[in-house]
Amino acid sequence: MIRQRSVVSAAVGAALLLASGDSRSQGQGIPTVLLPIPSSPLVTFRIQFRAGAVDDPAGKAGLTDLTASMMTDAGTTQHTYAQITEMLYPIASSVTAYVDKEVTTLVGTTHIDNVDRFSDLLAEMLLEPRFDPSDFDRLKSNQLNYLTKTLRGASDEELGKQTMLSFLYEGHPYGTPNEGLVSAVQSITLDDVKKHRAAVFTRSNVVLGMAGGYSDALLAKMKGVLEKLPQGTPKKAAVSAAASPIQNLEVLAVEKECLATAISIGFPIDVTRSSPEFYPLMIANSFLGEHRTFNGRLMNRMREVRGLNYGDYSYIEHFVQDGGSTFPLPNYARSQQYFSIWIRPVQHVHRHFALRLALWELDRLVREGMTKEEFETTRAFLKNYKNLWAQDQSRRLGYQMDSRFYGTDDFLATMPAKLDAVTLDQVNAAIKKHLRADRARIGIVTKGADAFLRDLMTNQASPMTYEAEGITADVLAEDAVIAAYRLSINREKSKIVDVEEMFK
Repeated sequence: MIRQRSVVSAAVGAALLLASGDSRSQGQGIPTVLLPIPSSPLVTFRIQFRAGAVDDPAGKAGLTDLTASMMTDAGTTQHTYAQITEMLYPIASSVTAYVDKEVTTLVGTTHIDNVDRFSDLLAEMLLEPRFDPSDFDRLKSNQLNYLTKTLRGASDEELGKQTMLSFLYEGHPYGTPNEGLVSAVQSITLDDVKKHRAAVFTRSNVVLGMAGGYSDALLAKMKGVLEKLPQGTPKKAAVSAAASPIQNLEVLAVEKECLATAISIGFPIDVTRSSPEFYPLMIANSFLGEHRTFNGRLMNRMREVRGLNYGDYSYIEHFVQDGGSTFPLPNYARSQQYFSIWIRPVQHVHRHFALRLALWELDRLVREGMTKEEFETTRAFLKNYKNLWAQDQSRRLGYQMDSRFYGTDDFLATMPAKLDAVTLDQVNAAIKKHLRADRARIGIVTKGADAFLRDLMTNQASPMTYEAEGITADVLAEDAVIAAYRLSINREKSKIVDVEEMFK
C-alpha cells in the first residue's frame, strides 16, 4: 500500500499506438520522455527525480517521503495549501508524489483547457515550496500515523508484506519502509526538509515526462521550470549492496491481536527488466500467481479449490497496486528485485497449512517446471492481459520512464515480440535457476505467534479441515501430503516481535 494522495486519470486507449521520444544525452538540457498524442484532450506530467528512500540520511529514515509531501501536499510561496486545493478542485486535477527506494515521481493530469493554470501551480510546487510550519506538522503527523496506526493497526496485509521486506533487506538500503521509522520521523525538522529538498530534488537528477496533447511551447515551459531547480550533483550509481544470505526458511512473526493470519514470503533474485531471463520468468510467475486473477495456480488451488482466503499471488518484482485495479503502478523501478508470494489473511487454524501449500506449489513448479500446454496458454494470456497496463496515457508514460531507468526498449511496446521469442526450455531453465522453496524470509502477522513458530520448527502436522461438503478425493489426498510437507525452519534466525516494536 502507498499512502494515497488523490489522483485523477483518464482513459486514452490511443496511447498504445503512438510513438514516444526520449532525450537522454547529457549536456543537452533537461532529459525528457515524451508521448505526444495530438488528439488527446488531456496532458499528463510525470516529473521524476533519481532520489528515493535510499537517499535518506542516517537517522532520518522517511525524510525523502516527507520532503516530497511538502512539495505536493503543502503550500507554495504564492498560495497556501487550502488555496491550492481550492484551485485544483474545479479543474478536476491534482499532483501526487510516489516515493520508492530509488525514484520519486510527481504525477498530474489535466484537461488541455486548464493546462496553463495547472502547469503554473506545478511550477510553484517544484520551485517555491512554502515550508509552512503548520503544513510540516500536519504532514509529519500523517506520516507517523501511517506507521503507528495504519501499518501496525489497520492493515494486517500491508504489515505482513512490510514485515517480510524489512526482514529480507535487514541492514540493506531497502530495509525500512519508504515512510521511515517512527523514531527517525520524530527527529525530522523543517530545516532537515529544506536541506534535503535542495540536495536531492535537483536539476541534475530530474527527468521530465509528458504525454497527451501538449504543445511545443508547454514542453519548453516545463523544461525552463526544471532548469531553475537547485543544480545538485548527479545521482550515484545504482544500489550495489546485496541482501544478506538466507539459510533455509527464516521467519519473522509479529504478535498481534488479529482475526486472521497474514503471510508474505520472499527472497532476492538477480533479475530485472534489463535481464535476458526476465520474460521467461515473467511467464513462469504468471502461471504461478498472476496478481488477482485465476490464471495463477496459487489463486486456483488455495482460493478456488479450498476456499482458504481471498487471494494468493506471486511477483518477480516489487509490486504496488494501482488503487482498486488489478494492475501495478509504474515508476517503482529498482536496481535490485525480489521474488515474493503474498498469502492474504487466512483463519488462524489454517495458517500452517496455507504456508505449506504455497511453498509446496512453488516447490512443485521448481521440480516439474511448466508443460507445453501451460506454457502456451500462459504466454497467450500475458500478451493480451498486459495491454490493460497501458489503458491510459499516464500509465503508458510511466512505463516508458521505467524503460529509461532500466535502459531497455519500450517495455509495453516490445513485450509481445519478446514473449513470442521465449521457449518452454528457457522458462523451465529460468525457474530452476532463480526460484526455490527451501530458502526464503517469511513475514507473518498472527495471534499466538509463539505457538505457531513452535509448530513450524517442529514440523507438526497441519491437517486441513473443511466446513463445506463436496471436497473431491484427489484434493483430500493432496491435502494429506501437504499437511506433512517438511519445512526447514532456521531456528537461530527466526524470531517473534510484538507489533508495537515494529518500525520503531
